[in-house]
Amino acid sequence: MSTKRAIQYWVIPPEADAEFVAHMEDVLDVYSRPYDANIPVVCMDEQPVQLVEEVKTPIEATKEHSRRVDYEYKRAGVANIFMFAEPLAGWRHVAVRDRKTKMDWAIEMANLLEGRYADCEKVLVVCDNLNTHTLGAFYEVFEPARARSLVRRIEFHYTPKHGSWLNIAENELSSMTRQCVAGRRIGNAEQLRQETTAWHEDVNQTQRGVDWQMKIDDARKKLKSVYPKIKK
Repeated sequence: MSTKRAIQYWVIPPEADAEFVAHMEDVLDVYSRPYDANIPVVCMDEQPVQLVEEVKTPIEATKEHSRRVDYEYKRAGVANIFMFAEPLAGWRHVAVRDRKTKMDWAIEMANLLEGRYADCEKVLVVCDNLNTHTLGAFYEVFEPARARSLVRRIEFHYTPKHGSWLNIAENELSSMTRQCVAGRRIGNAEQLRQETTAWHEDVNQTQRGVDWQMKIDDARKKLKSVYPKIKK
């Protein structure tokens, strides 16, 4: 008689991977820098969200019973969430778009560079090395002069493959999902935008910055298996 055991899914780090180490230490080095409002560190991540419409109008809560929602629902497409987080400033911003193309990413990045960070000399962007996160994306959306004015102020720091845990925006995205989206039926992108905006405005007022503890020296001690063995 066999006994079935639950499978625990985990991000298993690679062994002796020089590229992983190089990108990991680069990101950790960025996180160790003191706060500089003129050269802020901005982490970015994204995820799709399934939109779900109600088939029947819910019955609102009363003193006698809680809100009642019919078990039937209708899938209403997918929207994409872009999460931007400035860890040391205790600031995060959620942008909702219908798609997740290069154009969508470039437009949202431009909104930040020409908005919140308009007066910044440079912005250090921590993100994964997805093929939509490129300098060329700006040239597919904007005229060359505007595109150049944007890309010259961006400095990418890519997390390593299978190292998304190094992106602080992923943690913010996970918190937003649990606190704002999970277990709810949100039927369209505009409603999702309203809900996520309310979330990040509230969190920005009530939470402080992120105190990232892991340093390069810690990684070299605790993640020895990731570092290549030097051949002498």
